[in-house]
Amino acid sequence: MKVLVTGSNGQLGYDVVRELQKREISCYGATRQDFDFTDFFVAEKFIKNYEPDVVIHCGAYTAVDKAEDEPDLCFLVNEQGTRNIAKICKLIDAKMVYISTDYVFDGNKETPYEVDDIPNPQNIYGKSKLAGEQAVKEILNKYFIVRISWVFGKHGNNFVKTMLRLGKERKEIGVVSDQVGSSTYTVDLSVLLVDMIQTDKYGIYHATNEGECSWAEFAEEIFKAVGMDVKVNHILSSEYPVKAKRPLNSKLSKIKLYENNFKPLRLWKEALLSYIKNNSSI
Repeated sequence: MKVLVTGSNGQLGYDVVRELQKREISCYGATRQDFDFTDFFVAEKFIKNYEPDVVIHCGAYTAVDKAEDEPDLCFLVNEQGTRNIAKICKLIDAKMVYISTDYVFDGNKETPYEVDDIPNPQNIYGKSKLAGEQAVKEILNKYFIVRISWVFGKHGNNFVKTMLRLGKERKEIGVVSDQVGSSTYTVDLSVLLVDMIQTDKYGIYHATNEGECSWAEFAEEIFKAVGMDVKVNHILSSEYPVKAKRPLNSKLSKIKLYENNFKPLRLWKEALLSYIKNNSSI
Protein backbone atom coordinates (compact mmCIF):
# COMPACT_ATOMS: atom_id res chain seq x y z
CA MET A 1 0.00 0.00 0.00
CA LYS A 2 1.18 3.51 -0.88
CA VAL A 3 -0.31 6.49 0.92
CA LEU A 4 -0.10 10.18 0.03
CA VAL A 5 -0.71 12.62 2.90
CA THR A 6 -1.45 16.26 2.09
CA GLY A 7 -0.74 19.01 4.62
CA SER A 8 2.01 16.91 6.19
CA ASN A 9 3.54 19.92 7.94
CA GLY A 10 0.31 20.58 9.85
CA GLN A 11 -0.78 19.21 13.22
CA LEU A 12 -2.61 16.16 11.90
CA GLY A 13 -0.63 15.49 8.73
CA TYR A 14 2.62 15.34 10.68
CA ASP A 15 1.32 12.62 13.01
CA VAL A 16 -0.39 10.65 10.22
CA VAL A 17 2.95 10.39 8.40
CA ARG A 18 4.66 9.28 11.62
CA GLU A 19 2.02 6.59 12.21
CA LEU A 20 2.35 5.28 8.65
CA GLN A 21 6.13 5.15 9.00
CA LYS A 22 5.79 3.36 12.34
CA ARG A 23 3.76 0.64 10.62
CA GLU A 24 6.21 0.55 7.71
CA ILE A 25 3.54 1.58 5.21
CA SER A 26 5.00 3.33 2.18
CA CYS A 27 4.00 6.99 2.30
CA TYR A 28 4.80 10.49 1.14
CA GLY A 29 4.04 13.55 3.23
CA ALA A 30 3.30 16.38 0.80
CA THR A 31 3.29 20.11 1.55
CA ARG A 32 2.42 23.19 -0.49
CA GLN A 33 6.03 23.15 -1.72
CA ASP A 34 5.41 19.77 -3.40
CA PHE A 35 2.22 20.75 -5.20
CA ASP A 36 -0.73 23.13 -4.98
CA PHE A 37 -3.89 21.03 -4.73
CA THR A 38 -6.06 24.03 -5.65
CA ASP A 39 -4.59 23.73 -9.17
CA PHE A 40 -6.12 20.59 -10.70
CA PHE A 41 -3.48 19.99 -13.37
CA VAL A 42 -0.55 20.51 -10.99
CA ALA A 43 -2.17 18.18 -8.45
CA GLU A 44 -3.05 15.60 -11.09
CA LYS A 45 0.53 15.45 -12.38
CA PHE A 46 2.01 15.02 -8.90
CA ILE A 47 -0.50 12.46 -7.63
CA LYS A 48 -0.51 10.37 -10.81
CA ASN A 49 3.27 10.32 -10.71
CA TYR A 50 3.28 9.02 -7.11
CA GLU A 51 0.46 6.51 -7.79
CA PRO A 52 -0.96 6.22 -4.25
CA ASP A 53 -3.56 3.66 -3.22
CA VAL A 54 -4.88 6.11 -0.65
CA VAL A 55 -4.85 9.90 -0.27
CA ILE A 56 -5.31 11.20 3.28
CA HIS A 57 -6.26 14.82 2.70
CA CYS A 58 -5.16 16.77 5.78
CA GLY A 59 -4.35 19.96 3.87
CA ALA A 60 -6.90 22.69 4.60
CA TYR A 61 -7.58 26.34 5.33
CA THR A 62 -8.15 26.34 9.09
CA ALA A 63 -8.02 30.01 10.20
CA VAL A 64 -11.65 30.09 11.37
CA ASP A 65 -11.98 33.80 12.15
CA LYS A 66 -9.79 34.96 9.26
CA ALA A 67 -12.03 32.96 6.91
CA GLU A 68 -14.83 35.45 7.55
CA ASP A 69 -12.67 38.05 5.76
CA GLU A 70 -11.27 35.62 3.16
CA PRO A 71 -14.25 33.50 2.07
CA ASP A 72 -13.02 33.04 -1.50
CA LEU A 73 -9.62 31.77 -0.41
CA CYS A 74 -11.18 29.52 2.23
CA PHE A 75 -13.54 27.95 -0.33
CA LEU A 76 -10.77 27.66 -2.91
CA VAL A 77 -8.72 25.51 -0.53
CA ASN A 78 -11.45 23.60 1.32
CA GLU A 79 -13.97 23.06 -1.48
CA GLN A 80 -12.15 23.35 -4.82
CA GLY A 81 -8.93 21.81 -3.51
CA THR A 82 -10.85 18.88 -2.03
CA ARG A 83 -12.87 18.48 -5.25
CA ASN A 84 -9.59 18.30 -7.20
CA ILE A 85 -8.19 15.60 -4.92
CA ALA A 86 -11.44 13.61 -5.16
CA LYS A 87 -11.46 13.79 -8.97
CA ILE A 88 -7.88 12.56 -9.14
CA CYS A 89 -8.61 9.73 -6.68
CA LYS A 90 -11.47 8.72 -8.98
CA LEU A 91 -9.13 8.73 -12.00
CA ILE A 92 -6.56 6.47 -10.33
CA ASP A 93 -9.07 4.40 -8.30
CA ALA A 94 -7.59 5.45 -4.95
CA LYS A 95 -9.33 5.63 -1.59
CA MET A 96 -9.68 9.10 -0.07
CA VAL A 97 -9.81 10.30 3.52
CA TYR A 98 -11.24 13.79 4.00
CA ILE A 99 -10.92 15.50 7.36
CA SER A 100 -13.99 17.55 8.26
CA THR A 101 -15.22 19.36 11.35
CA ASP A 102 -17.87 19.77 14.05
CA TYR A 103 -18.43 23.24 12.56
CA VAL A 104 -20.64 21.71 9.84
CA PHE A 105 -23.34 21.71 12.56
CA ASP A 106 -25.08 24.72 14.11
CA GLY A 107 -24.64 23.52 17.70
CA ASN A 108 -28.29 23.94 18.65
CA LYS A 109 -28.92 20.27 19.37
CA GLU A 110 -28.83 19.14 23.01
CA THR A 111 -27.47 15.63 22.43
CA PRO A 112 -24.34 14.54 20.52
CA TYR A 113 -24.53 14.90 16.74
CA GLU A 114 -24.92 11.69 14.73
CA VAL A 115 -23.15 11.24 11.39
CA ASP A 116 -26.43 11.54 9.46
CA ASP A 117 -27.76 14.64 11.25
CA ILE A 118 -28.46 17.48 8.84
CA PRO A 119 -25.55 19.95 8.74
CA ASN A 120 -26.19 23.67 9.17
CA PRO A 121 -22.84 25.49 9.40
CA GLN A 122 -22.87 28.97 10.93
CA ASN A 123 -19.51 30.28 9.73
CA ILE A 124 -17.50 30.43 6.49
CA TYR A 125 -15.03 27.78 7.58
CA GLY A 126 -17.82 25.32 8.41
CA LYS A 127 -19.59 26.06 5.12
CA SER A 128 -16.39 25.47 3.16
CA LYS A 129 -15.68 22.16 4.90
CA LEU A 130 -19.25 21.01 4.28
CA ALA A 131 -18.83 21.92 0.61
CA GLY A 132 -15.71 19.74 0.61
CA GLU A 133 -17.71 16.85 2.10
CA GLN A 134 -20.35 17.22 -0.59
CA ALA A 135 -17.72 17.16 -3.33
CA VAL A 136 -16.20 13.94 -1.97
CA LYS A 137 -19.60 12.21 -1.71
CA GLU A 138 -20.60 13.39 -5.18
CA ILE A 139 -17.44 12.11 -6.89
CA LEU A 140 -16.32 9.03 -4.96
CA ASN A 141 -17.61 5.78 -3.53
CA LYS A 142 -14.36 4.82 -1.78
CA TYR A 143 -14.11 7.56 0.82
CA PHE A 144 -13.87 8.17 4.54
CA ILE A 145 -15.14 11.54 5.77
CA VAL A 146 -13.94 11.99 9.34
CA ARG A 147 -15.32 14.88 11.41
CA ILE A 148 -13.18 16.02 14.31
CA SER A 149 -13.13 18.94 16.77
CA TRP A 150 -10.87 20.92 19.10
CA VAL A 151 -7.69 19.56 17.54
CA PHE A 152 -4.32 19.61 19.29
CA GLY A 153 -0.96 18.15 18.33
CA LYS A 154 2.75 18.82 18.38
CA HIS A 155 2.90 20.98 15.26
CA GLY A 156 1.03 24.23 14.73
CA ASN A 157 -1.05 26.38 17.05
CA ASN A 158 -3.75 24.98 19.30
CA PHE A 159 -5.73 25.70 22.45
CA VAL A 160 -3.35 23.82 24.76
CA LYS A 161 -0.34 25.84 23.61
CA THR A 162 -2.32 29.08 23.86
CA MET A 163 -3.42 28.35 27.44
CA LEU A 164 0.13 27.45 28.52
CA ARG A 165 1.47 30.65 26.98
CA LEU A 166 -1.20 32.80 28.63
CA GLY A 167 -0.73 30.94 31.91
CA LYS A 168 2.88 32.15 32.04
CA GLU A 169 1.72 35.74 31.56
CA ARG A 170 -1.39 35.91 33.77
CA LYS A 171 -2.82 34.62 37.03
CA GLU A 172 -6.41 34.72 35.77
CA ILE A 173 -7.91 33.84 32.38
CA GLY A 174 -11.48 34.09 31.11
CA VAL A 175 -12.52 31.04 29.06
CA VAL A 176 -15.93 30.28 27.56
CA SER A 177 -17.94 27.66 29.45
CA ASP A 178 -21.11 27.44 27.32
CA GLN A 179 -19.39 25.70 24.38
CA VAL A 180 -19.19 21.96 25.04
CA GLY A 181 -17.46 19.22 23.05
CA SER A 182 -14.37 17.04 23.05
CA SER A 183 -10.81 17.51 21.98
CA THR A 184 -8.98 15.45 19.35
CA TYR A 185 -5.34 14.52 19.91
CA THR A 186 -3.70 14.09 16.52
CA VAL A 187 -1.54 11.15 17.66
CA ASP A 188 -4.67 9.19 18.65
CA LEU A 189 -6.60 10.17 15.52
CA SER A 190 -3.69 9.11 13.29
CA VAL A 191 -3.88 5.56 14.64
CA LEU A 192 -7.59 5.41 13.75
CA LEU A 193 -7.08 6.85 10.27
CA VAL A 194 -4.37 4.33 9.43
CA ASP A 195 -6.62 1.55 10.71
CA MET A 196 -9.47 2.85 8.53
CA ILE A 197 -7.59 2.98 5.24
CA GLN A 198 -6.81 -0.71 5.52
CA THR A 199 -10.54 -1.50 5.32
CA ASP A 200 -13.41 -0.87 2.93
CA LYS A 201 -15.75 0.38 5.68
CA TYR A 202 -16.43 3.62 3.83
CA GLY A 203 -18.64 6.50 4.90
CA ILE A 204 -18.86 9.39 7.34
CA TYR A 205 -17.43 9.05 10.84
CA HIS A 206 -17.07 11.20 13.95
CA ALA A 207 -13.76 10.78 15.75
CA THR A 208 -12.76 12.71 18.85
CA ASN A 209 -11.31 11.62 22.17
CA GLU A 210 -13.89 10.08 24.49
CA GLY A 211 -15.69 12.18 27.09
CA GLU A 212 -16.75 15.80 26.93
CA CYS A 213 -16.08 19.16 28.58
CA SER A 214 -16.40 22.89 28.10
CA TRP A 215 -13.48 25.01 26.91
CA ALA A 216 -13.18 26.37 30.47
CA GLU A 217 -12.98 22.84 31.93
CA PHE A 218 -10.42 21.94 29.26
CA ALA A 219 -8.32 24.95 30.31
CA GLU A 220 -8.54 23.98 33.99
CA GLU A 221 -7.35 20.47 33.15
CA ILE A 222 -4.41 21.86 31.15
CA PHE A 223 -3.21 24.00 34.06
CA LYS A 224 -3.73 21.13 36.50
CA ALA A 225 -1.65 18.81 34.29
CA VAL A 226 1.36 21.12 34.32
CA GLY A 227 0.95 22.35 37.91
CA MET A 228 0.22 25.98 36.99
CA ASP A 229 -1.69 28.06 39.52
CA VAL A 230 -4.00 29.93 37.15
CA LYS A 231 -7.61 30.81 37.90
CA VAL A 232 -10.02 30.09 35.04
CA ASN A 233 -13.02 32.40 35.03
CA HIS A 234 -16.01 30.79 33.29
CA ILE A 235 -17.52 33.25 30.81
CA LEU A 236 -20.25 33.12 28.16
CA SER A 237 -19.56 33.16 24.43
CA SER A 238 -21.34 36.52 24.30
CA GLU A 239 -18.64 37.92 26.60
CA TYR A 240 -15.87 36.78 24.24
CA PRO A 241 -16.83 38.09 20.80
CA VAL A 242 -15.09 36.58 17.77
CA LYS A 243 -15.71 37.04 14.05
CA ALA A 244 -16.84 33.48 13.37
CA LYS A 245 -19.79 32.07 15.29
CA ARG A 246 -18.95 28.81 17.10
CA PRO A 247 -21.45 26.00 17.85
CA LEU A 248 -22.41 25.77 21.53
CA ASN A 249 -22.74 21.99 21.22
CA SER A 250 -19.80 20.33 19.46
CA LYS A 251 -20.45 16.88 20.91
CA LEU A 252 -20.07 14.21 18.22
CA SER A 253 -21.53 10.71 18.55
CA LYS A 254 -18.98 7.97 17.84
CA ILE A 255 -21.56 5.17 17.45
CA LYS A 256 -20.46 4.59 13.83
CA LEU A 257 -16.92 3.75 15.01
CA TYR A 258 -18.26 1.09 17.38
CA GLU A 259 -20.60 -0.32 14.76
CA ASN A 260 -17.69 -0.85 12.37
CA ASN A 261 -15.37 -2.28 15.04
CA PHE A 262 -12.91 0.59 14.99
CA LYS A 263 -11.11 1.24 18.26
CA PRO A 264 -12.31 4.56 19.71
CA LEU A 265 -9.88 7.22 20.86
CA ARG A 266 -8.96 7.23 24.56
CA LEU A 267 -10.45 9.65 27.11
CA TRP A 268 -9.57 13.29 26.45
CA LYS A 269 -7.94 13.74 29.87
CA GLU A 270 -5.61 10.78 29.20
CA ALA A 271 -4.78 12.16 25.75
CA LEU A 272 -3.99 15.59 27.20
CA LEU A 273 -1.63 14.12 29.83
CA SER A 274 0.13 12.07 27.16
CA TYR A 275 0.51 15.15 24.93
CA ILE A 276 2.02 17.24 27.73
CA LYS A 277 4.29 14.40 28.88
CA ASN A 278 5.65 13.85 25.35
CA ASN A 279 6.03 17.52 24.44
CA SER A 280 8.14 19.06 27.18
CA SER A 281 8.97 22.03 24.94
CA ILE A 282 5.39 23.39 24.83
